[in-house]
Formats: sequence, structure tokens, C-alpha cells
Amino acid sequence: MTHVHAYESQLSWRGSTSVGYESYERTHHVVVPPAESELLLSSDPAFHGDAQLLNPEQLLLASASSCQLLGFLALAARSRIDVLAYHDAADAVMPEVQTAMRITRITLKPHIVVAAGTDLDRVRRLVGRAHDGCFIANTLNAEIVIEPTIEQHAA
Repeated sequence: MTHVHAYESQLSWRGSTSVGYESYERTHHVVVPPAESELLLSSDPAFHGDAQLLNPEQLLLASASSCQLLGFLALAARSRIDVLAYHDAADAVMPEVQTAMRITRITLKPHIVVAAGTDLDRVRRLVGRAHDGCFIANTLNAEIVIEPTIEQHAA
């Protein structure tokens, strides 16, 4: 029998929409058990949200970036490749169109530092394999582009 991983999220909002679209409160709380920390979210400032709070679009981007990192690190560890650092400067675009808006492109730009003497082509292949196995990337219909830079740590 196939094992199914299940996830749960609890969201709460209070306010009043009687003040109209321009003025109702967008701030809401999210808890994702068993983690105890609470996320305080809003909408994108373009949609009258609070720029000081995370929004769902940012969380989607962060999820794609995090999934790529975790998949890559797992493959590198299993392959006995010594990864010393990983930094991603990711971005996403969501064009405003008349039909249903959506994030259409996510670009991940990981900068990966590996130990001296590491086969860089092998690392590039693992980046691709990590993308192919990323649960988040496999769920999304946005184009996901990965533009890695890989450097060896000086011996």
C-alpha cells in the first residue's frame, strides 16, 4: 500500500468587509501543526495588503526555493558531495491579466559552494535531479527555471 503524506493548516481572520474592497483588513493568522509558530500574513500591497507581512505569493516562491534546496542537499549528501553553502536569490512573476491571474514563472538562482576538488558537472546534474524530484515544483503549473552558479571553495 502507498504511504500518503498528509498536511494540515489552520487559518483565521476577523474583521468586516462592510467597509468595501479598498479598506477591509487583509491580515490573517496561519498555524501549520505540529509547528507551534504562527504566521501573520496579508495580501500583496498591490491588493491593499501590508508590505511588512508575508503574502501567499511570497510563501509560494519560498516553498519552491526551499524544496529545491532540501532536495539538492539530500542528493548531495547521498552522493557524498560536500556542499558548504547554498544561497538562492529567487523571484516570481505574476502578470496582471483579464483572465485568472497566476504566477507564471519562478526563477531559482542558487549559488552553491562545494568543497575543493568536487566534480562541478556532477553537482549540476544533481541540481537538475533535485528539480525533477521537487514535490512543490511537481505540483505547480508555473514555469520553473533554475539558473545555478557553482563554485569550489579554495583549498
